[in-house]
Amino acid sequence: MRVQIAKWGNSTALRLPKAIVDELGLKLGQEVELVVEGQEARLRPLKAIPCYRIEDLVAEMKRLGRDNEPAFEDWSAVEAPWPDGAPKEGK
Repeated sequence: MRVQIAKWGNSTALRLPKAIVDELGLKLGQEVELVVEGQEARLRPLKAIPCYRIEDLVAEMKRLGRDNEPAFEDWSAVEAPWPDGAPKEGK
């Protein structure tokens, strides 16, 4: 498929046809990686890192209810071993 380089403000732009956007599953604002190898360029979609709002997490927690809470782990009762050469208590 051939496309044309265009001017976009002070930059140069390349418009992606809808068929390519759909095939790659790209979304507006999504980041992509552009890799240049010799005289060729390759476009690779980057996976979006999920972003959660605390309000959404609390709402989901309430929706699931108390029966689905994980078991409480008391980490204060666990003694962590000191690595060799670490300062010992009282020294």
